[in-house]
Amino acid sequence: MQEISDMAALMAGIGRAARAAAAELAFAAPEAKRAALEAAADAVWTGREAIIAANAEDLAFGRDKGLSPAMMDRLMLDEARIGSIVAGLRSVAAQADPVGAVVAEWDMPSGLHIRRVRTPLGVVGVIYESRPNVTADAGALCLKSGNAVILRGGSESFHSSRAIHACLVAGLKAAGLPEAAIQLVPTRDRAAVAEMLRAVEFIDVIVPRGGKGLVGLVQKEARVPVFAHLEGICHVYVDKDADPEKAMKVVLNAKTRRTGICGAAECLLVHRDVAATLGQGIVDALMAAGVEVRAEGLRGSRPAAEEDFGREFLDMIIAARVVDDVDAAIAHIRRYGSSHTEAIITESDAAAERFFTRLDSAILMRNASTQFADGGEFGMGAEIGIATGKMHARGPVGAEQLTSFKYLVTGDGTVRT
Repeated sequence: MQEISDMAALMAGIGRAARAAAAELAFAAPEAKRAALEAAADAVWTGREAIIAANAEDLAFGRDKGLSPAMMDRLMLDEARIGSIVAGLRSVAAQADPVGAVVAEWDMPSGLHIRRVRTPLGVVGVIYESRPNVTADAGALCLKSGNAVILRGGSESFHSSRAIHACLVAGLKAAGLPEAAIQLVPTRDRAAVAEMLRAVEFIDVIVPRGGKGLVGLVQKEARVPVFAHLEGICHVYVDKDADPEKAMKVVLNAKTRRTGICGAAECLLVHRDVAATLGQGIVDALMAAGVEVRAEGLRGSRPAAEEDFGREFLDMIIAARVVDDVDAAIAHIRRYGSSHTEAIITESDAAAERFFTRLDSAILMRNASTQFADGGEFGMGAEIGIATGKMHARGPVGAEQLTSFKYLVTGDGTVRT
């Protein structure tokens, strides 16, 4: 691996290569990008044993580092998860190419015909932590949207990410596209992150995908614009008009399906009118499933402390609180949430509409698990992250959100008077 003394030169070389690749990708044929992604999918599946072997090295590293079970789950790859990576690559490949799509067009009295069309951002820098599938997701979405990408994966997923990246490069080569279109920083050295954050000459936007510490560092230190992906402090509110069967099923899935992903529920809110019945039943079911419930107003595993609210556990732990009504649930979420994903369980259209209208998280759901907060589940094939800011990209960031737009203006010897 590169020494720290070489880091500035290393990253400048990667940046120059990415900028040159982006210039070619901006007008690459949709068929070539699709072929590259299909070939990459083939390479991932063919090389699945090598990827699993590389992942075993990362899992050993994670165990030595003392990662929690939830973080180890985020890191782990098996044949089924590799199959999901392959399916994601094929899904992105099959989508319509966003580059050049006409967003709007109109004629002006002056005789000008104006079109607003989608155009790539240029070079995207993605800084992520333990999930190696992000290597494939981010690489695929950036390629589809005509962007070059510089990937800096976490130290935990170093070997897995390298194995997956090699498959993406094989796809680029097979399609005749520049190999520098998808680059992986070849070192665990954190100095590479600092170089990326100030690489305004080469990188157009940074996407941090990870915990609060990573995102906070990026937002504090970056000179490059950032698509923020904050922690997933996701809430589920069980309204007084909730269907009991739906509520039980949704809450259990939202918490227990995969605890280590950003769409996992971290706080349960229960309307006071159903707290002693449905609410307590849900808490009992969570505890029976192995979840530690830190509760206020309910009989949980232990009483909740103030610091349990507004916390991303990423584990078999959930905070729970009784609230007076939907407005109290909204007030709680406004205070403790991270603008990621919130769900209401209710049969009342009025309560659902109030919840949807008065909250401004990136994703709001009704009678559905927060675990659906995922670009693949939104029909995007994959996601580069869940953007929780309010500028440009928001929610699951797919290929379309990785484009900007330009205006194409046509006249006929038209002059301005």
